[in-house]
Amino acid sequence: MPRRRVQPGRLRRRLTVAFVLVAGISAGGLAVGSYLLVRHTRLDDSVNPARTDSLRELRSAGAGVSATPPGAFDVQNLLSGPESSGIHALLVAGAGAPTPSAPSFDPPIPADLRTLVAGGNLAYRRISIHGVHFLLMGSRIPGSADQLYLLFMEQSLFNDLNQLRDVLLAGWVVVVVVAALVGRALARRTLDPVGRASDAARQIAEGLLDTRLPETSGQDEFGAWAASFNRMADALEAKVTALQDAQARERRFTSDVAHELRTPVAALVAEGSLLRGHLEQMPEDARRPAELVVQDVARLRRLVEELMEISRLDAGRESLEAETVDVPALARSVVGARGWQSSVAIEGEGGTLWVDGRRLERVLSNLIGNAVEHGGQDVRVRIGTIGERVAIEVSDRGPGIPPEHLPHLFERFYKSDPARTGGGTGLGLAIAAENVRLLGGEIEVRSEVGVGTQFRVVLPVTEPLPDGDRPVSDGDHHEVQSPSSKGGTR
Repeated sequence: MPRRRVQPGRLRRRLTVAFVLVAGISAGGLAVGSYLLVRHTRLDDSVNPARTDSLRELRSAGAGVSATPPGAFDVQNLLSGPESSGIHALLVAGAGAPTPSAPSFDPPIPADLRTLVAGGNLAYRRISIHGVHFLLMGSRIPGSADQLYLLFMEQSLFNDLNQLRDVLLAGWVVVVVVAALVGRALARRTLDPVGRASDAARQIAEGLLDTRLPETSGQDEFGAWAASFNRMADALEAKVTALQDAQARERRFTSDVAHELRTPVAALVAEGSLLRGHLEQMPEDARRPAELVVQDVARLRRLVEELMEISRLDAGRESLEAETVDVPALARSVVGARGWQSSVAIEGEGGTLWVDGRRLERVLSNLIGNAVEHGGQDVRVRIGTIGERVAIEVSDRGPGIPPEHLPHLFERFYKSDPARTGGGTGLGLAIAAENVRLLGGEIEVRSEVGVGTQFRVVLPVTEPLPDGDRPVSDGDHHEVQSPSSKGGTR
């Protein structure tokens, strides 16, 4: 399964967001803490002078009450003192309604404050009247059961606190914006080497082995990383170059051996043909060795021919000669020419290709011959269409191939049963796969031990398919369990 590719820039965004969160939370915590500390201090500082003024007015009111004969107490005279100092006052006589110092100013008194004041406490509450903030402080008048409440305006204090809040909020926004810009710049600067390394690795994966990272003179981690990456790239380039040289030498060796063997093998083939013509005249004890010699010469000729073909494929000297090919007819021709009619059943009448018929015949003969050799008498060739492609399936009911051999079946000289020295050369499947590749198609194999093997070749159609071509259905495709090849033994 292909790995999911990470979108470029995602890590950079994460680092930027993390930087902003750290800066924002830190700055926000500092701003909130500072605001709460200043607010608490300023509000406490506002209570102290109000308490002093309240005690003074309460003493003055108590002195006035004690100096007035009973029944001659003048409420307005008592309230005029605070009012003259710019402090609104309210007098609550017993359980009666509050009497304000100014008729137009009659604020409500919180019930919990009245309870505290009735108990003889000097208490206060902050209230808001028409959006204006006041400190309401009250207590019982000394020597009397009446209660005196005084209102101290705190609007300027709250204005200052609101201004401080706005300044801190604006400062927090500035910190977050600056943190975002700085975090983005730092993330880009930090991750740029990672991006360059990713691009370099991708280029090396695409075959550009001379790709290197710039090495900085600094002693940071990225400089060491770049140096290590370049050393790895040097070692990889050296290994790949050595492997390519070894592969080239192997191909030259194969080509040279095939060319050197061609002439003596041709002579051996001619001599073997002559020997085969005289087998009936040979004595009985010499006939069997002569038959073995003829068979071995035929095997040697096939090996040399396959080596020559592999050499031509490696050198890129194989050309394509396209023609209109009726695939079912070609399959029947291959089966008939090799005498496999009793072992092979061909299904499907549709499937016409514009293809090199010689190469397709080579593929079919190899796959069908391999199935006949390893699958016995029950070999099926199914031909049909899948969309704009023609599919050819060759299946048998042979012993199948163990799973560990399947990935290597199309390798040269690979045999799934190394103990078997006769039969195939180990080049047949490699040649078939190369021919399928030249034809622009795909080849795959499935196999299950004890059930059978199936090869599947899919070739593109470069001309419209005739009407009536039958597609290869999914059901058909899965009739034979686990298609796989008996592979490299071909």
